[in-house]
Parts: sequence; C-alpha cells; structure tokens
Amino acid sequence: MEILGWLLDIYANREDGLVLWLIGEDGKRYRLHQAFSVTFYAAGPAPRLRVLWQFLRDQPQPVLLARTERRELFHSQPIPLLAARVLNAADQPSLFKAASKAFPDLTYYDADIPLALRYHAVYHTFPLAYCRVRVDAKNQIQHIEPLNSPWDIDSVYPPLRILTISPEHDPSHAPPQSLKIHYEHNEYELPLKPTRSLLIGLAALLRRYDPDLILSAWGDTWLLPYLLEHSRALNIPLPLNREAKHGIDQRPDRTYFAYGQVIYRGGQIRLFGRGHIDVCNAVLFGDYGLDGVLEMARVTGLPLQGAARLSPGTGISSMQMITALQDQILVPWHKQQAERPKTALDLIQSDRGGLVYQPLIGLHKNVAEIDFISMYPSIMVHFNISPETVGEHLPNAQPVPALNLFVDQQNYGLVPRTLEPLLNKRINLKTHLASLPRWDPRRKRYKAWASAHKWLLVTCFGYLGYKNARFGRIESHESVTAYGREALLIAKEVAEDMGFTVLHMYVDGMWIKKEGASHADDFQPVLDTIIERTGLPIALDGIYRWIAFLSSRLDKRVPVANRYFGVFQDGSLKMRGIETRRKDTPPFIAQTQRTMLERLAKVQDANQLSQALPELVHILRQCLADLRAYRIPIKQMLVSQKLSRTIEEYRTPSPAARAAAQLQAIGKITKPGQRVRFVYTRGKPGVYAWDLPTPPEPAILDIERYTTLLLRASSTVFQPFGVDEESLRDWVIANAGYAAPPGILSDGKSRAPLWTASLSV
Repeated sequence: MEILGWLLDIYANREDGLVLWLIGEDGKRYRLHQAFSVTFYAAGPAPRLRVLWQFLRDQPQPVLLARTERRELFHSQPIPLLAARVLNAADQPSLFKAASKAFPDLTYYDADIPLALRYHAVYHTFPLAYCRVRVDAKNQIQHIEPLNSPWDIDSVYPPLRILTISPEHDPSHAPPQSLKIHYEHNEYELPLKPTRSLLIGLAALLRRYDPDLILSAWGDTWLLPYLLEHSRALNIPLPLNREAKHGIDQRPDRTYFAYGQVIYRGGQIRLFGRGHIDVCNAVLFGDYGLDGVLEMARVTGLPLQGAARLSPGTGISSMQMITALQDQILVPWHKQQAERPKTALDLIQSDRGGLVYQPLIGLHKNVAEIDFISMYPSIMVHFNISPETVGEHLPNAQPVPALNLFVDQQNYGLVPRTLEPLLNKRINLKTHLASLPRWDPRRKRYKAWASAHKWLLVTCFGYLGYKNARFGRIESHESVTAYGREALLIAKEVAEDMGFTVLHMYVDGMWIKKEGASHADDFQPVLDTIIERTGLPIALDGIYRWIAFLSSRLDKRVPVANRYFGVFQDGSLKMRGIETRRKDTPPFIAQTQRTMLERLAKVQDANQLSQALPELVHILRQCLADLRAYRIPIKQMLVSQKLSRTIEEYRTPSPAARAAAQLQAIGKITKPGQRVRFVYTRGKPGVYAWDLPTPPEPAILDIERYTTLLLRASSTVFQPFGVDEESLRDWVIANAGYAAPPGILSDGKSRAPLWTASLSV
C-alpha cells in the first residue's frame, strides 16, 4: 500500500523498532513502524577496545560489533574504531550509558545523537516533510521518500488539528478555577471542580477530536502535571498520548549559565504520536509564534516538541550533526578541540570582536541604514570559515592578506555546508517579502520564518567559539570577526569616498547621510560598490526621516552605541536600548514612551518636530495625573526582573530578591533565571510581590519612585531636543500646572527656545 502524507512524529519503540506517525493526505492518521539500527563508535588503545568488545558482547541488548575506520573532523587520516551497531534503536541509550560508565577513558562518537536526526540523515526526511511511503499489510515501512525539501519556500503545510487549552489566568499568581479550550470553531470553558467531571469531559474531547498538536499555556509547569496527578489519583485514563502503551515523557526544570546570563528552563512534558507545546515555556514563541516553531523544526531536523523548547544553539548543533552524518564524519560525544595557547599579545591581536564606531550624538534627517545581510554567516559561507579550515598548519591553508589568517579554500568546511542552504533561504525570503503586497496572507508566515532563520544564523557564529560546541573552535570564531571588521572598514571607506558622512557603525550595519540624498536610488551606488569590494551581500534596511542617537545618561558627552530611536520614511518606528524595549520597564511607562514616539512619527517634516513637543508634555502630564490619582491599574505598574542567583547568595538583596523572599515565605520557590513580578512600595522592604495571595493596596505604592521612572523614560524622548530630566521635572512637577495651554508652561512663560534642536542635515 502507498500512502501520501506529512511526517509528524518519530520515536523508538521496543516492540516495533521505530514508530512514525503520518498525517495522511486522505485525512487519516497512520501509525507506521520500521526496523532501524543505530551505531556508535569508541576510539582508544587496542587492548581497551578489546575489553569493551567483550563487555558489549555480554550485554542483553542485541548488538553487532566490528572494527572499522572513520573520518574525524580534525584529523587528516581516518581513525581506528570499534563500531557497535545496536539492532533496536530503543536499546542504544542504555547500552551506551553502560559502556561509557564502565570505560570512561575511551573516546566516543555518534553516541548521543537524537534518534530523529539519525533517521533524517539516512532518509533525507525532516519534520512535517511531505512523503511517499510504501508499507506492507502490517504497516511496516518498506520505502519512504520525501517529496519536498525544508529549503522550499512554498511547500504545502499539513492540515494540523490543533487543540488550545489554558487556565483562565496565570497559576503562579492565583489558583485557576477553570480551563479554556478552543479547537477549530469551538470554544468551551470547563470548571476544574469537580475533578472527575473535568477528566471525563477532557478525555472524551481528546478521543473525539484526536488533535495532532496540543497548544497550552503553563502546560509544562502546571496544567498537565495537575491533570496527570488527578488522573492517577482517580484512576481515570487521560489519552494525552496517541501511543496508548507509551508513557508521558516528563523532564525536570533546570537553570544554567550561558552567554553571560543565568537562564531558567521550566520542566517539560512531551507526548508521543502528537505534539505538545507550552507557549509560556517555549523558546522565542513570543517572537515568531507557531509558524516559526514549525519552520525551526523543518530546517533543524529537531522534533516539533524539541524545536519549540530548545535554544537556537541546539538547532544549529542539530543541523551540523545531520551534515556530519550524511558526510560520514564522526560526531564527538564531547568537544575534543581545546584553544591553542596564546600570549596576551596574541589575544589582543586576534580576539577583538566586532567593530563599533560610536555614533554622532544628536538628531539627523534623511539617514540611510545599510546592513550586511547575515554578515557573519555570509562570511562563513563565502570565505569557507569552519573549525577544520582555519589554521596555519593545514595542508591547503592560504594566508589572507591584511588579516593575519590562514584559511583552506580548497576543502569546503562542515559549517559552511550546513549554513549555505539556510542562508540562501533567508535571502530568498527577504526577496519575496519585498515584492509581496501588504495584504498577502503569506507575509505573516514568511516573517515568522525569517525570524526563526535570524536566530539560527545569529547563534551559529557564537557556537563557533562556544566552549561546549562539538564542532567549535575559537580560532574560527576569531577569523569571522576579523573578516567582519575588515568588511565594515571597507564599507566606511567606500561611503566616505563617495561623499557620505558615516554617523554610526555597529558590527554589521552602518548609518550614512549626504546632502541631497533622500531616496533609495541615491544610496544604490554605495551598495553596489561595497558588494563588489567585499563579496558580501548588503542591503538598504531603510531611510529614516530622522533618527536620534542618544548619549549616556551619566555623561551627555559620551555616546551609547546601541541606544537610539528613529522613524523610517514609511512611518514605522525603530527603537534600540530605550525603556520601551526593556523587559523590566512597567507597562504603563513603556506605553507612555511609545505613545510619545508615535506622536513624533506623525510629523512629516523633520524640521517641524519641535512643534509636537507641547503635545508630548501634555501626554506626560496626563500620565502623571493618572498615576497620582491612582487611576493606573496595578498590573500596569508591575516590574519584572530576573533572579541571577539563589536568595541566600545575595549580600545586598535586589528588589527582585526581596520579592522572591516574600514568595518563598509562603512556599512559592523562585529559582535563578526565573523572573519575579513586583510593585515598588513605600518604606521597607520597598517591594510587594505580585504573586502573593493578597493583592497590594494602592495606598502603599511608591508613587514618587514611579514618577522618577516615568520622567526618566520621558526624558529619553526629549533628550535630542535639548531637554534633560531635571528640566522636564521642573516643567511638569515643580510648576504643577496640568491644565496649561499647549506650548505654554504653567508659569505662563513660553519655553520654546529649549525645544529647538540643532537638526543635522
């Protein structure tokens, strides 16, 4: 029998080997199975490999053993290995665990690769791939063939049946009373009590609708554990899995340190035969949504539930594993390459990072922002930067003029081979987006895909130098930044040679202006020349009507590299490094700042911006009046901050630590990496945790502190016009005249001269 459909799930099963679930083109859901063996390798002294052979032979799991040779990325010659081919994929993890525990002195390869990645590498499939499958009478797969590619732009997506389920509010704040359920055009609200009725109704719904994907809110951390606990207690089976005999995969929460910050990942609950995604526990779900998660799974090869919860770094690592498996390159269990010894002078010369040219503080009009398209990934692909292609002692290494680098340009590296199709798809998407009309429904999906690609491509650079990356090497990381600095300097020289003023440069972008240049055609010669001289793709990100580069709050003479706001010619705003972009800014303050910027964005002529300032003062005064009259909802005043350590480790507890201590006193434990929500209050301890059982009384709020925060955020908007925070405070508080006419302060004096900014042409 031949089946056409989309690949939904893959997992190991002790009875059937490998289980695949297919969404059939005919609307049916198929459970198929296939024999699939898994091989891992061990390297080391021959006597130790001989003992390992005897050990594996005596294990209960069926395994075929052989001596072989395979290529390791950092060795020019194949290395001798012991190959252990495990006949049932479900037995491999336990067998390898026993071997590595008994023989920790050996080096292992292809040992902990996720089963789905192994399968995709062999059959060139991928999650949600549209496949032709031939099966026998027992649903045993005889042949499987993908009919599309993860790099296609217009592949048809499967008709997923999606069930959305969530409590009516955040369970960490207060105990929920009901569940909201939505699928297709149906909406229900089921009370949590009585629990027996809830479980019976939910079980009947799961059997009747049989969803392919359950989208939950707080499903990993509260909802599904709650349902499973009561299901066991009342002995009422809840068919969360499609695979009836398979248990639920529950994984604990964890806290870890990466890229200079503490990160917390909540516990996970993964299902078999259907997917489960907790939108509150999924990585970057708020950035690119479900479309981005589906695309992340397609291009990385990670199962749908893993692609939602794992970081982009894991996605890049997975892509590299698939490339290595297909090229028969060994995947090390642990990273093998250490950084070569360097002197302090070597470090100064090689590890300089990206190039930053501090901005010219002030307000500028008709400014073009031009960006290298995925600069660092483009450098890796264009210049063949990979861990095995960079170094002085490689057979085919060639010196790179002016960069003090040696790169092998003959053998295309593993990292460029992995990135090239992803980079091409991103560029292709950007081309399509530029030509699609705004009403086209594909725009939303394409933007989500492009966002997923962006995170993968940004991360791939960091992974070259990441200490635990299996295919990482710091020298290749340093090589990429060296090429990046050189490319940006070339771009600067080109712009200045053509009469443009360079206002700012930041790693892969440049802001330029020129008298009389205000249209895309005016900047195209610069782009063409930069592409010709660097070999890297570059694009015009947009032309600002005006842009304001801001100074440090502590010293007005000091610019801040990534702190600015501006308005493009189409009226859209771009903001970086200001309060509305920060997660710890109270929502009402962030919204007030955004409202002010949106008002400025309506001004068509940059020379007339100062005329909008009286209205901004009015917006601020109105917000202050609402704040002082307690008209702002307390939820809009919440501050959200992350704990960087346990409460006991704080010498001087931060506001977040003090709020976490309040929660700990009532049994709510907050772990490092988690965010704590609180409001500022008068007196000690100065904060009140939002998730305490009793809501805070408005009378205890520290209105003066919120006033200071509001004025600080507002002064960011006023700064380019020569108005600092002290002057702003004087205008709106010391004079306390909320009913002053537009353009006139409460003291009756016009302060228009203070609003006159020197707008750079």
